[in-house]
Amino acid sequence: MNIGVISDLHVDINEAADGPSIEEALLEVSNENKLDALIIAGDISNDVNRSLAVLSSLKAQSGIPVLFVPGNHDYWSKVNGIKDTWQVYKQFQTYEGNLCERPFELDNGWVVIGSSGWYDYTMGDSKYSTEQFDQMQAMDRMWHDGHWVNWGMSNRDVHQYFKERLENELEAYRGKPVIMVTHMLSHSHFKVPTPHPVWEYFNAFLGSTEYAELYRKYEVRYGIMGHVHYRKKLDYHGIELICACLGYRREWRQPSAVQEIRNCMQIISV
Repeated sequence: MNIGVISDLHVDINEAADGPSIEEALLEVSNENKLDALIIAGDISNDVNRSLAVLSSLKAQSGIPVLFVPGNHDYWSKVNGIKDTWQVYKQFQTYEGNLCERPFELDNGWVVIGSSGWYDYTMGDSKYSTEQFDQMQAMDRMWHDGHWVNWGMSNRDVHQYFKERLENELEAYRGKPVIMVTHMLSHSHFKVPTPHPVWEYFNAFLGSTEYAELYRKYEVRYGIMGHVHYRKKLDYHGIELICACLGYRREWRQPSAVQEIRNCMQIISV
């Protein structure tokens, strides 16, 4: 079974007047590779309605399971004006390929378990306090989740909420071969390298080092993530960690969406 892995499509930001849409390009590359399933590790767009439309279209046209965890941008209220992020979370639950609190069992016995994940500041520099990270702004810069996302609880509590549910699902499928998907980073290898005057602070909002503990405890086979717009892999005690972010068009190395997605998408065979 061949499974395509990609994240951070940002279809709204990456729209172009010429050439296919991002979702059309992704469908073309998926068909080329004769995928049996596709995993998108978050950040399809800046709006829940647009992201759901893309997911439904990809699933209908590809004829394969399209699995997904929402990223922080998918939760934004910038377009839809929804002030309670839990309302957006519930709206994403209407898509049957959403992995949050809903593991997906593949036909060959493998299980895909996923969560958006969140950040608990463990990837930020320890010279900053929790109170400073809670401000979500420094050096005249702001982390925009602080403006467009409202969980009604602290970031560390949101992280704990998602982590506990992930662990419950991993425990339920202990002994099964598992692909674990988060939008947030799960290992410090993938954060922005430091020392760096800006990212020593803003790395705090990229994920949590606690997710890596779950990989080893539950013998996860693959760890999929996104968010940081890097394309990296890491062999972590025999677990293959993959970050395959398409990212913003200005970051691309290829002239077309199809070519860039060919370079970005990772395919795992299980």
